[in-house]
Formats: sequence, C-alpha cells, structure tokens
Amino acid sequence: MADPRCVGIIGCGNMGFALAHRLTLSGFTVLMGSRNPAIRPNTHFQITSIMECINRSNILFIAIHAEHYTNVLISPLEHNPALFNGKILIDISNQLNKRGQKSDEFSNAERLQTAIPNSHVVKAFNTISSFVMESSTAGESRNVFVASDHPFARDKVIILAREMNFESFNSGSLRTARYLEGYTRFLFPLWQRPLYITLSVLFIWLSYTLYMRFIQTKETSWNQLFLHITNKVLCISTITMLAIVYMPSNLACVFQLIYKTKDRRFPEWLDKWLLCRKQLGLLTFAIGLGHAVITLVLMSPAYYSTWFHPSKIEILSLQNQTKFIVEHGRMTWKGELASLTGILTLLSMSLLALASIPAIGNLLNWREWRFVQSKLGTLTLLFAIGHVFAMAIPRWVEKRSIKMLYSVGFLCVVFPVLTILMKFLFWLPCFNRPIVRIRRGEQPKLTTA
Repeated sequence: MADPRCVGIIGCGNMGFALAHRLTLSGFTVLMGSRNPAIRPNTHFQITSIMECINRSNILFIAIHAEHYTNVLISPLEHNPALFNGKILIDISNQLNKRGQKSDEFSNAERLQTAIPNSHVVKAFNTISSFVMESSTAGESRNVFVASDHPFARDKVIILAREMNFESFNSGSLRTARYLEGYTRFLFPLWQRPLYITLSVLFIWLSYTLYMRFIQTKETSWNQLFLHITNKVLCISTITMLAIVYMPSNLACVFQLIYKTKDRRFPEWLDKWLLCRKQLGLLTFAIGLGHAVITLVLMSPAYYSTWFHPSKIEILSLQNQTKFIVEHGRMTWKGELASLTGILTLLSMSLLALASIPAIGNLLNWREWRFVQSKLGTLTLLFAIGHVFAMAIPRWVEKRSIKMLYSVGFLCVVFPVLTILMKFLFWLPCFNRPIVRIRRGEQPKLTTA
C-alpha cells in the first residue's frame, strides 16, 4: 500500500536531490529511485531501486533525461503492464535540441503519456532550476506551470507545488507542454521583435540626426556627439515609439470596418504588432527616462540657449572699485512649456508602465485597465507632440523656408500626428458606432429594396 505522503523521485541527479530537499522541508516522505542504489550513498534521503520507488509512491517525479524514458520506464511494462496504473508522473524534462520545436511536434510529456496510457502524466517544474529548489532566497522565477489531460492529477500537482512554496498555475492540456519544454531554451522570446524595432528606430534617427546637424549644417561639434546628439536621438525616438505603440489599434479599426465582423483574423503582421505593444511601451518608457536624465545633466543656457533669457551684467563703480552684478537669465516661455510638457509626458508614461506590472494591473478591473492603456496613452502621445512643438515651432517660424520640412523636429512628429488624427477620427460617432456594434458581435442590418 503506497503512503499518500510519500513522493517518489526517479533519478538521482542535481535536480533529483534538489526536489528531495524541497519536498522534505515541506513535510513529505521522499523515496528516490536509482538504477544503481548501492553506489548512491546518501544519509539524508532514502535511495532504493526504481521498481520499489514506483510501487511505494502514487506521485512520481521523473527526474531523468527524456532519452532514458524507454529503458527506465517503458521497458518494464512488458513484464508488468499495470506498473503505473493510476499513478501521477510529473515530467520535468525540457527539449535539449537547439532548433525551435514546431507546434505539430509532440513533447516529451505527450510521448510519455502515449507510451504509458494508464498513468496520469503531468508537465510541471521544468521551468524551475535546482538552485531555486534548494534556496528560499533565490531571485529567479518561482512560477510552476502545470499542464495535463487529467484534471484531477493537474489539480493535485498544483496543490503540491503550493505546498512546496511555489506559485503554481493551470496551463491547460498536455499539448501546452510543447511550449513549456522550449520555454527555458530561449532568451527573452517575447522581447526579440520589440528590441529589433526599437534598435531600428534609434539607428535611423541617429543616422539622420548626425547627417543633418554634424555633416550638412555643422551645427554640432564632435565634442557634443556623446550626450547632446544622443539626447536629441532619444527624444525623437521616444515620440516615434509612442506612435508605433498606438498606431496598430487604429489599423485594427480600419480592418474591422472593412471586414464588418470581429471574427475574422487580422493580417499576420498586424497580429504580431498588436501582441508586442506591451514590450514596445516599456522600451519606450526606458528611452524617455534616459532622455529626461540626460536633459537634467545638460540643462544650462549653453545647451538650451532659447530656453533662457540672456543674462544681464551691470558694472558699478564705487570708491575706485569695480563691482559686477550678474542677473541670471530666467526661463523663457519656450523653456517652461517644453519642460512642462516633457514632465507630463514622463509622468503619464510612468503610470502606463506601472499599470503593465501584473501585480498592479490585477488590481484594476477591465474598464479601468482599458482607460489607462487607451485614454491615458493617447494623452501621453499628445503631451509628447506638445513637447516637440514647444521646442520646434519657434525655430520653424524663424526659418520660414522649405528647409523646415527636412528638419528633425518636423519629421519626427509626422507619424505621431497621423496616429492622433486617426484616434480622433475613430472617436467620431459615424465611425465609433459601427466599430462598437462590430465588437459586440452584432450583425449588420440588411436593407431591402
């Protein structure tokens, strides 16, 4: 008769001993199964044969590599087909191949379930390292994703993970293991496309700014390339990235009006664009924060001459002595307006970034979250456009020539202004009402002759 608090671990590697350590601390009786128990002396845990470990445990952690499943787990079924009847097998393996696993390829857990149909295979604990298992102060993720085709077994493993002091989540059927097994093999998989987009925007604006200000007009010396030019590139990249974040929602409205239904999928490029908006928004906040910090470092009449009134120097002669009185220049309306709009932009972006954190986003209901991400996001883009206009319009008025159209300040607001105009356009009743009906799933009314 198997002990209900006895948990078996097949495999005596680093992960096997780490699991045994955590389970023992959580009050479970641990039995470790090894192919050679005699050469595995360990004073802390009971190590026995694999067959005895299977027979005495209802829950088994499979802590061996997937290529050994056939010899260790499947081959014994020829002599004892009922060996795993009703037992929960927790598969913690990952895909070791370098290439990405296709969605139609079976996972290790699915193959194990097919080979041992009388067992309840559960995919879990494969995203937790052995270091986290043994240390309660490790800074790595402590999330356990649990997937299985057997609801009872899945719920039991979720409870087990929580008893082991981990955050466990229901990840659905065993098919999800195809994604979970490759999860630890990729480096920031959700951030790759947003990073490429961000770096492309930075490179394009850096190249154009260097050409216009350093090569063509020679307004900037090489001494100012490190901070001054970088700051300008960060400024215009921030407003461009904000427009990139909020433009896809406009395009989604266009396609829904064309399709006249919400059930038809968007084009693949738009679907991918919509899915990476959160990452793009956080990268935009990082760029904007960098721009704000560099601006504070450079804040002086020497770099922002049009932001300050010229300093006045008075020379007084008294008793054959010369006295200099310097009146520092205060900010002009341009400097104060640019600073105000910049501060408002940064504050709004900070609220958007905070709302993207799951712990804070979970405190908001659907309507509140939508208001923050949509309405406040549009207001943030308006503040950013106002910031650029406050700095650029006086220069445009001064130039009064076609060259204004080639300036960095003019070009960087074209896409954001187009984004805002489309936002306002779809807020008009003639467009907003059909969009609302489509998103509610209402069928268009048929007209009769």
